[in-house]
Amino acid sequence: MSTREASTADDPVIESLDQLVIPMLKGEKPPERWRIGTEHEKLVYKHSDKRAPSYDEPCGIRDLLGGLEKFGWEPVEEGGNVIALKGEDGAISLEPAGQLELSGAPLENLHQTCAETGRHLAQVKEVGETCGVGYLGLGMWPDKTRAELPIMPKGRYDIMLRHMPRVGTMGLDMMLRTCTIQVNLDYQSEADMVKKFRTSLALQPLATALFANSPFTEGKPNGFLSYRSHIWSDTDPARTGMLPFVFEDGFGYERWVRYMLDVPMYFVFRDGKYIDAAGLSFRDFLDGKLSVLPGERPTQSDWWDHLSTAFPEVRLKSFLEMRGADGGPWSRICALPAFWVGLLYDQSALDAAWDLVKGWSMEERERLRNEVPRLALATRAPDGGTLQDLGREVLKIAHAGLKARARLNASGDNETGYLETLDEIVASGKVPAQRLLDAYNGEWNGDISRVYEQSF
Repeated sequence: MSTREASTADDPVIESLDQLVIPMLKGEKPPERWRIGTEHEKLVYKHSDKRAPSYDEPCGIRDLLGGLEKFGWEPVEEGGNVIALKGEDGAISLEPAGQLELSGAPLENLHQTCAETGRHLAQVKEVGETCGVGYLGLGMWPDKTRAELPIMPKGRYDIMLRHMPRVGTMGLDMMLRTCTIQVNLDYQSEADMVKKFRTSLALQPLATALFANSPFTEGKPNGFLSYRSHIWSDTDPARTGMLPFVFEDGFGYERWVRYMLDVPMYFVFRDGKYIDAAGLSFRDFLDGKLSVLPGERPTQSDWWDHLSTAFPEVRLKSFLEMRGADGGPWSRICALPAFWVGLLYDQSALDAAWDLVKGWSMEERERLRNEVPRLALATRAPDGGTLQDLGREVLKIAHAGLKARARLNASGDNETGYLETLDEIVASGKVPAQRLLDAYNGEWNGDISRVYEQSF
């Protein structure tokens, strides 16, 4: 999640509904300016006892952030605590239970993305070794209860932790126990955004299947391959899901604004602090009738904050965010942006991908979303066959899209190599979670502690 640093006096007040589309309009860029922003989270644990470290303890999360400053990262504070870092490679931030996230810089090609990921992992591993800390690339804590996990000192998380149990049964699990990989991508125009949104939203269950990597809960198989994805099914229905209106005639920036105005608020940021506005209406805020700030109207920063509080499978701000994948190791951190860049950043590839999914009904899209967490690539596809079969077709399109982009590294290689790990998954039909379950039921002999052998 984004981290606010300060309120600014020159932040324009929103005086008309027309201003609410400004973030989306500002996102429009010609193809030569399209960039790739990759976000990835990892679980942090102590080598000695596999415990998740607290913020304040010696060699805990605060010291881990402090250790990273030697690489040029600058601290970001809230309430006197360092809760994020910023630098040339983007930002490092904390999820609610200390999951460490890199929100990478906007980069031109996948070679740069993978180099950035490699730098980050090398840095956190170096600092971790001095503190006896390691990192897991999974979609969910495999062995921790909620009660065993620490809480990071961030005001917006306090508000969300109080609010989540009011609206769903698994919101706290989402906050405390999960990790993801995401990629943020650009669009050229409103029409381009709509086609990319529809295509990527329809195909998000395929991404969930390919990256499924959360088969354990509290030390035992949970019956799912992506339990992280299942958690979102009962987190908060007002701000999650497959968004049927995206596929309706007339969808565009204004329709997205109307959706966001219907998403209940979480907070307002004022004078360095988060004010609890959970469940209140941004429409009331626009009218100066927000009960926690009577008479005040929102600024553009307030609207930007609010845009970050919806959690559908694809999200629009001034770019599109792909949100369907479980956390994973370096190769899959590189593979997720490769998958989506290959499909969405070449027009022929985008047209071909849209042709695959445009005939699906909303019922079929919802069925995919609901079945994939358990079945992954074995899920029945709308046009017959399985998602494994669909995956073969989609990866062919992604390969062609990356080849057409012709972004070469110093060795003359294009970007298609980053899809190899997904090619292997589709060829075998066995997603990462299934390989973990095979190990658990085989060589691990039911010993979940062996999962820490999967560390970065």
